[in-house]
Amino acid sequence: MITGVVNANREAIIRLVVTGPGGQRQDTEAIIDTGFTGFLTLPPARIAALGLSWLSRQSGILADGSVDIFDVYVANVMWDGLEL
Repeated sequence: MITGVVNANREAIIRLVVTGPGGQRQDTEAIIDTGFTGFLTLPPARIAALGLSWLSRQSGILADGSVDIFDVYVANVMWDGLEL
């Protein structure tokens, strides 16, 4: 079971471990919302620190319904005790 907290902004926060291709691991906090689709957004500095490999560009629908294009990188995440 994944547990977390709700912050003062009423955002559901969980802690995750993200692993890069060379085995680099970093703890990170993630905000989970009702539109969660399995993708995680990371700041560019975290992507660089983990040495993530660029995969492609992909469109995504934002909370306001607009569509934006995002760079997609490959990483593993510890999710409920499993590395995915």
